[in-house]
Amino acid sequence: MARVAREMVEKAGINVDQLVELLVKNAAAELTTYYYYTILRCNLIGLDGETIKEIAEVARIEDRNHFEAIVPRIYELGGKLPEDMKVFHDISACRPARLPEDPTNVKEILKVLVEAERCAVRGYTHICNMTAGKDHRTYDLSLAILNEEIEHESWFSEFLGEGPSGHFMRKGETSPFVSKFLK
Repeated sequence: MARVAREMVEKAGINVDQLVELLVKNAAAELTTYYYYTILRCNLIGLDGETIKEIAEVARIEDRNHFEAIVPRIYELGGKLPEDMKVFHDISACRPARLPEDPTNVKEILKVLVEAERCAVRGYTHICNMTAGKDHRTYDLSLAILNEEIEHESWFSEFLGEGPSGHFMRKGETSPFVSKFLK
């Protein structure tokens, strides 16, 4: 544990145990989303599905990266991950992004994808609001993840016809905001 880091966050007025709990729940959401997105991506077939598959893959890989980036901060603040994967799954901040009843319905898969991203946007916005001006490292990390989650939501919502977002699919680069935390 980074003792001084935790001490400074506490002195800034943040309930560190509550923050660690939120980080662990969001880490669980990232790892479970990575798993469920693997299944969703495998079921994106046919003309409509193949159009979305690459974007789902980018979001899937970036969610794994988000998990990898969050874990060190949890331990720096004196937290830890649950030892039981089932427990970890069940404390996820977001509902499982499970395959819809009709796995051939691309629109229903898109709805699952966009709702998972919206949950992530809510979660990281909450952490950013909690840590702004008080815990610079957690804020910077959460803001980086938030930027990527907003892009993911935008990509999927456009496919649902919810309107233009102004975001474009990135070429050749994953986790442009979070990559600095993965080094």
